[in-house]
Amino acid sequence: MLPNPTLDQLQVFLTVAETGSFSAASRVLNRAQSVISYTIANLETQLEMQLFERSGARQPKLTEAGKAMLEDARRLLIDLQVMRARVKSLKEGLEAEVSVAISVMVPPQATVDVLREFRERFPSVALNLNVGELGMVMDAVLSGKATIGIGGAVLRQDDSIIVEKIGYSFMVPVASRNHPLAAFHRPLTLGDVREEVQLVVTDASGLTKGRDFNVLSYKTWRVSDIATKHALIRGGLGWGGLPASIIRDDLASGTLVHLDLQAYEQGEYPIYAMRRIANPPGPAATWMIDAFRSRLSACPSHADFTASLSELRPPDMPLAAE
Repeated sequence: MLPNPTLDQLQVFLTVAETGSFSAASRVLNRAQSVISYTIANLETQLEMQLFERSGARQPKLTEAGKAMLEDARRLLIDLQVMRARVKSLKEGLEAEVSVAISVMVPPQATVDVLREFRERFPSVALNLNVGELGMVMDAVLSGKATIGIGGAVLRQDDSIIVEKIGYSFMVPVASRNHPLAAFHRPLTLGDVREEVQLVVTDASGLTKGRDFNVLSYKTWRVSDIATKHALIRGGLGWGGLPASIIRDDLASGTLVHLDLQAYEQGEYPIYAMRRIANPPGPAATWMIDAFRSRLSACPSHADFTASLSELRPPDMPLAAE
C-alpha cells in the first residue's frame, strides 16, 4: 500500500527541519515534544524511510531522503495555503479570476505597474490577459471573454456595456531614419506620402470592417498587429502611425523619426474602461480599473510629447520635416 502522509505530519516535519530541533518545533506548534517525536516516527514508518539522523547528535539532522522529502512537503503546504487564501477570498466576494482585455494604445509601463501591484494585492486571484488592436477590447467585453476592457475605441453604441473614459493616448506618424520620407526637411504633404507604402493594422474583431483610420497612401500593407507593424517600420519597409508610448526609445536613439505630416490626424485618443452591465466587476477588477485611471492620468499629453521630441533626438539626427 502506498504511503499516505497527512498534512499535519508534513507540517510537523517541515517545522522540525526549519527550526532545527524537536523542542523548537514543539514551541512553534504549541505541542508537547513527545507529540512531535511521535508524529515524525509515524511519518517515517509510513514512508518506510528515515528522515532525520538522531544518534550521536544533539540536534536532528536531515538524511538525504529527508532533504528530498523536504521540498515536496514545502510545495504541498504552500499549495494548501494558496487554496485556503482562495477559499477565504471567495467567501469575502473576491473573484477567483479576472479576465481583462487591454489595448495596445495603453502605455506598456502603465500596464506593467498596474499588474505588478495587482499581483501583490490579490495573490489568490488568477489573471487572464489579452492584448490587441482596435475593436478587440470592445469585442472581448461584449462577448463575455473579458470581465473588463481597458482602452480601445468605442466603435458602436451598445446599451449592454458601461463605458468610462479613464485616460488618453495618441498615434505618431513615423518612419525609419533610412526611409525616403525621413530625408525631407520640410512639412510633408499628401503628395509626398501617396506613393509610399503605408503600414496599416487590420482589425481582427471585425467591428471596424470597411473603415480605415488615417490611411493616406495609395499603397498599403495590412498587418495583423502593432508589434509586426512596429518591426516593419523599423526595418524601413514603410511608414505609419504607432502609439507614442512604444516608440519613445526609437525616437531617442534615432532608429525612427517623427514625420511632420499635418494630414495625419494626431489628436488624442480616449482610453476607456468597459464592462458589461450584466457582469459587474468584483473587488479585484474594480481596483484594476481605478489603478489604470490613476496611472493614465499622469501620462504626458500630445502637446507635451511633441515638445519633448527635440530633446529626445540625438544631436546629429534632425527630425524629418523639421
